[in-house]
Amino acid sequence: MKYTWKKLDETPQTLKQFLKQKGLSHRILSRLKQGQGKVIVNRKKRKLDYEITTGEVTLILPIEQSDPNVAISSKPLEIIFEDSNWIVVNKPAGVNSVPGPSDRDHTMVNRIKYHLQNTGHKDLVPHVITRLDRDTSGLMLVAKNRFAQGLINKQVEEHLIQKDYVALIQGQAREHGFYTEALGPKPDGIGQMVQATGKNAKTEYWQLQTNEVLSVIRCRLHTGRTHQIRVHFSYHHHALLGDELYGGLMNQGINRQALHSYHLSFIDPFQQVKKEFTIGLPQDMQNVIEANGISVNLR
Repeated sequence: MKYTWKKLDETPQTLKQFLKQKGLSHRILSRLKQGQGKVIVNRKKRKLDYEITTGEVTLILPIEQSDPNVAISSKPLEIIFEDSNWIVVNKPAGVNSVPGPSDRDHTMVNRIKYHLQNTGHKDLVPHVITRLDRDTSGLMLVAKNRFAQGLINKQVEEHLIQKDYVALIQGQAREHGFYTEALGPKPDGIGQMVQATGKNAKTEYWQLQTNEVLSVIRCRLHTGRTHQIRVHFSYHHHALLGDELYGGLMNQGINRQALHSYHLSFIDPFQQVKKEFTIGLPQDMQNVIEANGISVNLR
């Protein structure tokens, strides 16, 4: 991987300082110091303590070694956007984001790895940035290399990646509100629950449509706790339709939690521009909405 910047400011600084300003993580800087990659300044290889005023800085990083135990899968993959560093995909419900005990062969990572190999990429290690539960559908952001993952980590840690969901919940919700109960694991280890000693969590929501049976809700995560939306709404007696684990109605024509990641935006750290994506609802959720005689416009 090769990245080039031009330093125009004549203020002296070390290469390490310059690269940290560009977003390089401590881990990548440590690897450079160990000889895993190199930095070229005005066509000459330099160490990180080299002082630079102006000129062209080129970072060259080795290709990350692909894990042979991570299989490739030619199962369907719907790509919403792709460039040299990012890929945004539409994950169907019932597919894991990453390999695990329940599926090691056909997850989104396996499918993206196949796509990368099939399109001639040398780096075959997808890094999932916005992971979704197995039965949640919708937009996922994936970094195509370790450097891209490192650059966007600050946005992840500071909850700057905007993720909006549509959920179908039982009952009638308010027009707008926040749920802020702390969350932690259940004693039996299966699922999460509201806990005074848990991790802080914040979910914002807006009611889009409602009737006597259900409400269509737009949700925004301000934190990223496990099952956050599902637990918050269940705790407030508005469990998601089809969410058996958290007490959702199972007689509304949908047999998985009615939750869809429909909108995603982030600042591309390479281009310093906002990238924004929106997709429609999957057919199973649309069927439930139509069966209840309501309509929703997500645009």
